[in-house]
Amino acid sequence: MKFFTGLAAALIATTAGVADAQQSEVLFSHKHWEVSVVGWDDGSVGCVAEVKAPGESFSIWTFPDGTVQLQFYSTAWEFGEGQTADLGLQIDRRAPWSLTGAELYQNSVLFYLPDSQAGINFITEVARGNRLYLRDDSGSDVQNYSLSGSSASIGALVDCGDVIIKRTPGNPFK
Repeated sequence: MKFFTGLAAALIATTAGVADAQQSEVLFSHKHWEVSVVGWDDGSVGCVAEVKAPGESFSIWTFPDGTVQLQFYSTAWEFGEGQTADLGLQIDRRAPWSLTGAELYQNSVLFYLPDSQAGINFITEVARGNRLYLRDDSGSDVQNYSLSGSSASIGALVDCGDVIIKRTPGNPFK
């Protein structure tokens, strides 16, 4: 319950009179991961679980409409805008995943997970995995990320997502 009280306070702080384009509050930190609630100046919010290394990160975003987005970031990448690519992911030695039509935007690779069992299965693999490998369409390694601490962090991300969904206007009878 303490987590939800802190999250509610963070949501109020991030959405009330935000002066910057983005403001965030760390809700949970475990091993290499941080989970934060993020508010933008237009009043929208999101939750993010992120593992970072200098100049690099892998993030899982959740939004009030239930969408889940993967973001791979590197200061070494310069994509511009409007490009897409087919990429591969592999967690440990499990079967690889395909990211068909991933958006390449500035320093990021962005991909929305399907709202299906496949999306759930991917998040479950991340939570149980040790290392995630990002590969190009020919299977060559581009980057890899530690998943140490991902299980607890995915749990905190789900909790954060549940709170922002309840906060969003919609059905008053929920």
